[in-house]
Amino acid sequence: MPPSTAVPPTSAPAPKSSGLADTWQKLWPYLWPHGRPDLQRRVFIAFGLLLVAKGVTMVTPFAFKWATDALVAVTSSGSIGTETETDGSWLWRAPILLTAIYGVTRILMAVLTQVRDGLFAKVAMHAVRNLALRTFEHMHRLSLRFHLERKTGGLTRVLERGREGIEELSRLVVLTLVPTILEFVLVLGILAYEFNWIYSLVVFVMVVVYLAYTYQATQWRISIRRRMNESDTDANTKAVDSLLNYETVKYFGAEERETARYDRSMEGYEKASTQTYTSLAVLNAGQAVIFSIGMAIVMILAARDIMQGEASIGSFVLVNAMLVQLYIPLNFMGMLYREIKQALIDIDDMFAIIERNPEIQDRPGATPLEVKQGVVRFEDVHFSYIPERPILKGVSFEVPAGNTVAIVGPSGAGKSTISRMLFRFYEPTSGRILIDGQDIAQVQQASLRKVIGMVPQDTVLFNDTIGYNIQYGRWDASPEEVREAARLAQIDRFIEALPEGYDTPVGERGLKLSGGEKQRVAIARTILKSPPILVLDEATSALDTFTEKEIQDALDRVSRNRTTLVIAHRLSTVIGADEIIVLDHGRIVERGTHASLLDQGGVYAAMWNRQREADLARETLKRAEEGERTEESVAG
Repeated sequence: MPPSTAVPPTSAPAPKSSGLADTWQKLWPYLWPHGRPDLQRRVFIAFGLLLVAKGVTMVTPFAFKWATDALVAVTSSGSIGTETETDGSWLWRAPILLTAIYGVTRILMAVLTQVRDGLFAKVAMHAVRNLALRTFEHMHRLSLRFHLERKTGGLTRVLERGREGIEELSRLVVLTLVPTILEFVLVLGILAYEFNWIYSLVVFVMVVVYLAYTYQATQWRISIRRRMNESDTDANTKAVDSLLNYETVKYFGAEERETARYDRSMEGYEKASTQTYTSLAVLNAGQAVIFSIGMAIVMILAARDIMQGEASIGSFVLVNAMLVQLYIPLNFMGMLYREIKQALIDIDDMFAIIERNPEIQDRPGATPLEVKQGVVRFEDVHFSYIPERPILKGVSFEVPAGNTVAIVGPSGAGKSTISRMLFRFYEPTSGRILIDGQDIAQVQQASLRKVIGMVPQDTVLFNDTIGYNIQYGRWDASPEEVREAARLAQIDRFIEALPEGYDTPVGERGLKLSGGEKQRVAIARTILKSPPILVLDEATSALDTFTEKEIQDALDRVSRNRTTLVIAHRLSTVIGADEIIVLDHGRIVERGTHASLLDQGGVYAAMWNRQREADLARETLKRAEEGERTEESVAG
């Protein structure tokens, strides 16, 4: 089998924002979900209501026109105040009826719009949920390299902004942009039909100039807004940094210097903020001028036609009402453009993650891993995170079934890389890793990770209860099995002494527990998983000596009769290993038992002597401090 090739780092420049059509094409399958006829019906009904609402919107100015013409007719006939059963008695009632119709159309317009929005909300939120779920699932499928190169907070912000972007884009496009375009087309058609094409041409030119001006002004405002946000962030960063270093500022008497530094940032924020408000005034004023000129021209045309007897007074009102009605959505075009542009960027960031291929994937025809004995074997494994810096250089060793093999060596030797490769977070540049003779590159990743248990150096717990974190090892475990795992990890008494017992929250990343307590939870979790292969990755190196001894006892019990690979920093924890492998600069330089390695007097013996000297120095210092405290208490 040819060796697998290491995939280059997954970092890439931020994707450029796609156009509205491209992003909408990607988003449409979520807004038109297959297998959900109820949501598809909602889309149909929402668009139907959109058409009806716009039809009613166009009728509203006509009702205004008819009521105006009726009032003109009444005042012209002199029928006001008569009570006779004549044509004039009906005539004076017509304006009231038409005004009532005008009110009803406005009510219908508002109600239909709100019903449409309410119906479409479920469609939009279903798309938000599905796309967010797909992104979240894909994030877990991406490689460890990807997550190490990205900040976790950055990924959650992509998820959050993407959700908001989908909701915003669907709402703005479906509920604002499409209705505005439809209304614009209807207005042009009605003006051409009711009057002549010159009216439509004037309105068309006015809207084009209006939108072009809005686009240019909004682009200008976006750059100013960006400078304002950068100044605000800079000022906030300096304030936080200075206050966090309060004591340092006092040590060096630097209050005035810090104040001046903060003021320089606030000066930039002041200028950018002033420009932001000024640019908004320019935008609003320009929009008002352009629209008012267009409206004035159309009104002049209407007045001319009325004076020539080609139109009624109601037509003058109709033109005014239609343009005023059109101005409301036009007034939001700057905001609409800015929000759609931001939504496109946010959604593109989310799609960029979805479209990124995982570095490690199950190969075609991959089969489940079958473990009968649990023999782990590395065969001439080479690996590098980047080609210029090789980490492992031809590493070969075997962990027999039920045995414990420890890997030790200085920092940067490649010890933790071995454990990550065993979990197949990375693949060898060349060479193979076998479990019971099966190449782990050819098996399903889920089956591989199911048979390996890990107790890491830095145990991170979920922000939930102790019971939840232990049960995470095997989700279908019963409460009795959870308690038994806690007992074997020697944490059951501690848990039972807590007021809430297994329902005690551990806090974010388990910060409410001590280091030793977190390690015991991790051990209990691994015991519950009951894997045939166990990896202990410097599981006690961050603990004090007393806690380390207790945790080591628990680990010895867990690893009994299991194939165990120990990555160790403190050599005292691997004295009883069946074999100790010494790794240095990515190569195995020594191997053997603890006693045989000491007899060789090589790298391992030197490391052992240095650690013994450090331990003795700490013990001497500790005894000296205890002696001083004893003398002080006697003197007191």
